[in-house]
Amino acid sequence: MPRDYKKEYKTYQGTAEQKKNRATRNKVRRQAIRDGKAKVGDGTSVEHVKPLSKGGTNSKSNLKIVSRSDNASFDRNSDKSVRRNTPGIYRKKKTK
Repeated sequence: MPRDYKKEYKTYQGTAEQKKNRATRNKVRRQAIRDGKAKVGDGTSVEHVKPLSKGGTNSKSNLKIVSRSDNASFDRNSDKSVRRNTPGIYRKKKTK
């Protein structure tokens, strides 16, 4: 049976909380572009050092510009499986 993407969207991405978080992330990206730290189409992403979901804020001290792949990927083992969420095993992400 195929996945019901519309149902998944409504139950997760379409919630009021997720829409608010997405709007917040978009606002931060626009601010970084205005400040000259990022450009449209440059392949970078604004990363929250302490994620919004963990109580982070949008203060400039909590933001950094990283490549989109660094911000959206998971650390992997040599066999390409995703590493377990164990403290201290992740590499530091490179900043620009």
